[in-house]
Amino acid sequence: MAEETNKTVLNASIAPENFDWEAFEGGDVYGGTDKGSIEEAYNKTLSKVVENEVVEGEVTAINKREVIVTIGGKSEGVISAPEFRYNPDLKVGDKVEVFVESAEDKKGQLVISHKKARALKSWDRVNEAYESGEIVKGFVKTRTKGGMIVDVFGIEAFLPGSQIDIKPIRDYDVFVNQTIDFKIVKINQEFRNVVVSHKALLEAEQEQKRSELIGKLEKGQVLEGTVKNITNYGVFVDLGGVDGLIHITDLSWGRINHPEEVVTLDEKIKVVVLDFNEQQKRIALGLKQLAAHPWDSLDKDLTVGDKVKGKVVLIADYGAFVEIGPGVEGLIHVSEMSWSPRLHSAQEFLKVGDEVEAQILTLDREARKMSLGLKQLTSNPWESIREKYPVGSTQKATVRNITNFGVFAELEDGVEGLVHISDLSWNKIKHPSEVVAAGDSIEVQILDFDEANHKLSLGHKQILPNPWDQLEAKYPVGSVVNATVAAATDKGANITLEDGAEAFCFSRDLVKEDGKTAVAGETLPFKVVELRRSTRRILLSHTRTYAEAKEAKAAAEVDTTKKAVKKINSNIEKTTLGDIDALAALKNKLEKGE
Repeated sequence: MAEETNKTVLNASIAPENFDWEAFEGGDVYGGTDKGSIEEAYNKTLSKVVENEVVEGEVTAINKREVIVTIGGKSEGVISAPEFRYNPDLKVGDKVEVFVESAEDKKGQLVISHKKARALKSWDRVNEAYESGEIVKGFVKTRTKGGMIVDVFGIEAFLPGSQIDIKPIRDYDVFVNQTIDFKIVKINQEFRNVVVSHKALLEAEQEQKRSELIGKLEKGQVLEGTVKNITNYGVFVDLGGVDGLIHITDLSWGRINHPEEVVTLDEKIKVVVLDFNEQQKRIALGLKQLAAHPWDSLDKDLTVGDKVKGKVVLIADYGAFVEIGPGVEGLIHVSEMSWSPRLHSAQEFLKVGDEVEAQILTLDREARKMSLGLKQLTSNPWESIREKYPVGSTQKATVRNITNFGVFAELEDGVEGLVHISDLSWNKIKHPSEVVAAGDSIEVQILDFDEANHKLSLGHKQILPNPWDQLEAKYPVGSVVNATVAAATDKGANITLEDGAEAFCFSRDLVKEDGKTAVAGETLPFKVVELRRSTRRILLSHTRTYAEAKEAKAAAEVDTTKKAVKKINSNIEKTTLGDIDALAALKNKLEKGE
């Protein structure tokens, strides 16, 4: 009884002198209660505050500006009320998660944040969903450059425009304020960026549908679909979650420039399965195959030689394709467009949209090919070419093309001839453009024919007087004329005569009497040394105009001296000694030229 009384006293307020220190130090009994139980009960009344961790707390007070949260014991922190804006129903007693930023600040206050706790928890949740491939729900908040901003677990993620849907998006705004399923496709841990995709989910779903559909497909099977997208090369058709492609060549039997000429967006159409690839999951569709081929309904009586009318639908360098009916085309080769040999490209004669009449040259119904001709509907001018344009006659022609070796001149449509550069001018020229230009009307003389190859030789200089007939009469070899030095060359200088004719003088023949060489612009007397019609060349010399005169004078003086000496010699025998001396002196003077 005394022992029980003593234990009871220990559980109450005990005077220090009566405290059982031995029992306390032994740890076996303390006031009738195990020491460990007492310590556990004590620890529960305290909260261990660990910084930079997320702990659970309880809301103890709320006002307009702040929310007071306790995390155990007397550890309370103040959180700004806007951090709970997402939860308007928050009330005292609610459990919330907070992030411990600091056990105490300068004022001894616990610093906690609910926003950071949510962000850390959301980040962990996002990483978990990314690693597991989980499909998450996100709220599309707003549109931004290149895509959308999506709220996923409280974190703002980016949804690129290309990842919104499989088909092209025409209006992004319809997705704003919508909650949609997404897959997290990329996370940047350093910058904490998250990229999501809705398209990835659709592709996975479509892939499953595609596999199921392809497993049931058969070539020639007719299906109904909706035009999903139109491109330059074809049309994509939605067959019920799976897309197939109609190439532009399989849209119509006729030739078209763009698929929009046949179908419109969102239009429901029937298509036929042309081919499919189970490995690549590709489906080739056709639209024109559901209609009869136009060649099958072509007039049975149509044959070679018949005339047909049509419209030019395509131009190539080698010819033009003419549609004489929907899906029925014929080729007019460039050589069958005109009798003119000058036509080298179909673009020179026809253009797309032209309405033409042509003759059927060949017709192969099995191969579905037809060749046409235009020139066959007009008479061939070469059949009577010699009668219409006899050799030697002078005709009017139009310069159509200029080359280095001559010009092509057209007498009439389909009749064209060549004027060789040597037959353009009596003067020597370097290029035909020095004489004529494209489009000029000139007179020509018919020189020769080649009916088989439709070739005609023409001449232009033949209808003009030959200037060399006049030059030979006006500047005979040996005559002296006044002329002007025009321009110096490596070997001499070009000389311009009074009537504008050109001549040449070698450098050695340009030396003047004073020893200087004549320069451009000087007008001097020149002697005609040579005049050749074959090479159209006139050679002059200034030096000879004065050198030959000196030579003639010197020759005359020599001749006079010889005559005087001869006379003296004949009279020597008749003279006296004194006369001989006088004659000898005279002879000496004559020999000296005095």
